[in-house]
Amino acid sequence: QVHMVESGGGLVQAGGSLRLSCAASGNIFSIDAMGWYRQAPGKQRELVAIINSGGSTNYADSVKGRFTISRDNAKNTVYLQMNSLKPEDTAVYYCNADLVLAGWVTSYTYWGQGTQVTVSS
Repeated sequence: QVHMVESGGGLVQAGGSLRLSCAASGNIFSIDAMGWYRQAPGKQRELVAIINSGGSTNYADSVKGRFTISRDNAKNTVYLQMNSLKPEDTAVYYCNADLVLAGWVTSYTYWGQGTQVTVSS
């Protein structure tokens, strides 16, 4: 019942910027935390940033000061503004959301399909 659609990935030169979006749709009652993860070739998936329902955020040390996570609760959408991109940011980026389905009282985690971000030097 839940569909999370990501957009905004692509190719960018080092030092450039991208803005990722992820919109959740379906029989959603509420969304708790939303986050972004990434997985580079040959690497484990890692947390990039997370934002809870109250707007509190946490970031991986590698992206602090460069990335900003935000959300639009009315649109069930989470964003990741990525500035000063580096080649090491190259990865597939996945959004996720801990959300409560209509008719349920506990949250479960749902994932987007992933969007490729490639940063060239």
